[in-house]
Amino acid sequence: MKKKKIINLIRYYAEKNDSGFREEAFEIARDFDASGDSQLAEYITALMSSANVFVPQMYNEQSSFLQKIPHSQSFLPLPTAIEKDIIGVINAIQRNVCINKFLFQGAPGTGKTESVKQIARILDRDLFCVNFDTVIDSKLGQTSKNIASLFDELNRFSHPEKLLILFDEIDSIALDRTNSNDLREMGRATSAILKGFDNLDERISIIATTNLFKNFDKALVRRFDSVIDFNRYSKEDLVDVGESILNDYLNKFRIAGKNIRLFKKILNLANSLPYPGELKNLIKTAVAFSDTSIECDYMKRIYETLLNKAPTDMNLLQEQGFTVREIEILTGVSKSQVARNLQEGV
Repeated sequence: MKKKKIINLIRYYAEKNDSGFREEAFEIARDFDASGDSQLAEYITALMSSANVFVPQMYNEQSSFLQKIPHSQSFLPLPTAIEKDIIGVINAIQRNVCINKFLFQGAPGTGKTESVKQIARILDRDLFCVNFDTVIDSKLGQTSKNIASLFDELNRFSHPEKLLILFDEIDSIALDRTNSNDLREMGRATSAILKGFDNLDERISIIATTNLFKNFDKALVRRFDSVIDFNRYSKEDLVDVGESILNDYLNKFRIAGKNIRLFKKILNLANSLPYPGELKNLIKTAVAFSDTSIECDYMKRIYETLLNKAPTDMNLLQEQGFTVREIEILTGVSKSQVARNLQEGV
């Protein structure tokens, strides 16, 4: 066997090039067969025929229902209660005790989908997302047939213990069948999902997400082993999450200087804080747009976005509990001038 083939095999493995790896392995088997070692050739062929090298054997860019998505490497701060539940999900999947179906419910931006990506990374599993755009069909009855085909594909995975399947925003197809406003076709689709879950290989781990838990079909809820509520953020939790996000972006953008005390004061002034998804975008934009030559310039943008007013009224800022030094940062007016203006009531 040529050294080049060994090098190619290793390279394909490192690159996670499944088709290249398989082709090279079968080529090596043919070489052994040609040289008279038919027993070794048959052994290699048998291994490759049954092996799940990098991705499911049946999944070779031929499924229109599944799409592989990358793991998340980004920072994900969560409240302690939700974090403990996520750890519980990871433990249950690792122990392989037939607790394999989980529903993450909560408002948009609470971290449901991001948590699934983190779970896949921690478990070192390939993550596949169901593409509902291809599952749902306008033709009568076709959606139900597509759902049956989807679950048939899932049950044909060679090594399901290496995978995690995401039904993101499953409410787009699993509506309450008793709702009079629901289309009959979608009711049939929900029934098809129920049947698919009932016949699912217990080695397959599924996580579904929904923003519309109140409208979710109750029979389908019972098919899940556990429902994790992602709405459990107190204002204190959101302030802590905001602090983590701010520190992360200041480090990422290499912006020196921060005033966490001032930042927390601004966040605590807001009547309500957005969930982490929106809060993350708010902070990221403020930091990215800030003028690095001005001390903590991003604070002004955060204040204005959260409180819907520019930080220009010094007397109001004082009433809100900001110190003279903090007012200097928010307004860009020197500390001495701020003190004079406040003294004069300007």
